[in-house]
Amino acid sequence: MGADREGGRWRTPVRGTAYAVCGVVLLAGCASMPDSGDLRGVESTPRQETQVRVFALPPRDDAPPAEIVQGFLEALTSDDPGYATARQYLTPSASQLWKPERSTTVLADGPATQADRPGGREDGDDFTFRLTGSRVATIDAQQSYTPASGDYDQTVHLTRDKKSGHWRIDSLPEGVVMGKSDFQRNYMSLNKYYFASHTTSARSGQPMAVADPVYVRERVDPTTQMVNSLLNGPTRWLRPVVRSSFPTGTALSKGVTALAPDDQNKLTVPLNDKAARIGHGKCEEMAAQLLFTLQSLNPTVDEVEIRAGGNPVCSLVEERAGTVAERGAEDRPDYLYFIDARHRLVRMTNAGDSASSEPVPGTLGDGTKPLRSVAVARDEHSAAGVALDGKTLYVTSTVAGNSLGDPVLQSKGKTEADRLTTPSWDGQGDLWVADRDPADPRLLLLEKGAGEPLEVLTPGLDGRINTVRVAADGVRIALVVDRNGKQSLLIGRIERDTSGERPTVAVQELRSATPDLEQVTAMSWAGENRLVVVGREAGGVEQVQYVQSDGSIPETGTLPGLTEVTSIAASEDSEAPLFATSKEGLLWLPGGSGWRTLKETGSVAFYPG
Repeated sequence: MGADREGGRWRTPVRGTAYAVCGVVLLAGCASMPDSGDLRGVESTPRQETQVRVFALPPRDDAPPAEIVQGFLEALTSDDPGYATARQYLTPSASQLWKPERSTTVLADGPATQADRPGGREDGDDFTFRLTGSRVATIDAQQSYTPASGDYDQTVHLTRDKKSGHWRIDSLPEGVVMGKSDFQRNYMSLNKYYFASHTTSARSGQPMAVADPVYVRERVDPTTQMVNSLLNGPTRWLRPVVRSSFPTGTALSKGVTALAPDDQNKLTVPLNDKAARIGHGKCEEMAAQLLFTLQSLNPTVDEVEIRAGGNPVCSLVEERAGTVAERGAEDRPDYLYFIDARHRLVRMTNAGDSASSEPVPGTLGDGTKPLRSVAVARDEHSAAGVALDGKTLYVTSTVAGNSLGDPVLQSKGKTEADRLTTPSWDGQGDLWVADRDPADPRLLLLEKGAGEPLEVLTPGLDGRINTVRVAADGVRIALVVDRNGKQSLLIGRIERDTSGERPTVAVQELRSATPDLEQVTAMSWAGENRLVVVGREAGGVEQVQYVQSDGSIPETGTLPGLTEVTSIAASEDSEAPLFATSKEGLLWLPGGSGWRTLKETGSVAFYPG
């Protein structure tokens, strides 16, 4: 379930709000459940076409406890906006206490159920079932995805009403639980947008827009869900490094329950009085946040108008959004770069079977200094190269006639594997690199690619850094970390304190983006919230796939396989084609086909950044 607008929605958005009777599927609760005996899985609902909405049936008056639990679990997977049908399986007091929006637990399969005889008898007035399964992920109250593992084991207690004789659930786990296939059918990943607190674009000086991924229910008015989520503020993990231009307390106007763009692809967003007295510049920033957010759901939305207190405040069209804030996905690279057989920096002028290449002007392209790895700045005016032995790092211009100069960094590692990693440029123009010297392993930052390196604090890092890739927004960093022979992809939050003479920079709350992979050999950012990764599961074969920065995997995440991949090249602008290097040389991936060899040689391929 992809969240990157530039790459296209992984799921086709539902634009209609009215559904014919034949387009509504009722869940009949017909699957059998045991009153006793072995564990049995609740079969996940088969995937439906996205234009079909699925609703559950209410409980029958004479339904036994097993059918009540079954019907309730199936109702959780329906498209009922407020879970009204699911609540009919609960007692009034349980319905009042139950808060389905607080969490969603995703299991590998639908929850298995087992009657727990000690909890009651069907010929009595109470009964208990256990719900069990293997955790895959959790969605919290902020709609943020977190991979999970371990066993799920919760109880559901039922009671029989003394007057009506109807069985109802009076005690149940918090939130919602469902199998992975039902989760994929019901939810989709989208990005909402905020602004980086301490970084601005090196190119324009504008605020950098930062994607904050959330999961919303796909057929329950996702437009209104996303606007409300944006107004509620960033998710907990991202909050320390971003800001919102919406004043505290801003919400949709009272009585507004649904939003939809008009036939001109314009969305009008009525807000409460908190937004009534803001300046024009701040209002345009709010409109940019809304526009970027809505376009992750529906790319055809090209204008947002904000109203407050019943009056128009400002509007913003897509063509002007780039003058308000900058997005990494809008940086179209001019070239693909790679290192050729002579260890020179080479660039490719166009993609495809007829692509031509040329050495990059200047000392990195003339072969004077053999190179192991290079990073080209996002403006493509300068580059940082690591010498073939991995010991020294140089920063120089990519124009003819430049001089290499002295190295800006040197490693004291005794072997090539214990020296400098491939460097990476962020959108602010700063250069990042890790020194793998076992005696002094460090993550380093060179402001604007020069000066005394700043050691980046990495609390919670367990292992040694193999690879560094900084997102264009400058607030997220992807690290491949080696711990006891296992290479994992971790995403960290970059926090900067600029109050002192020199800034203090730290990478906080590292989290896994590839919990199922045992070895990650190459990776690259491939969108504002997406990466392309080469790795393998335990006992598996090497595979190329997309992953989200929160650890979730798009439905169409797997790509054609490769073997012995040494690098993978993707761009935040996902219209740029994928490239890779392997024992076969430099390869590229045309849309809808397999990998093709472009050059017989090429050790490392990459886009700017």
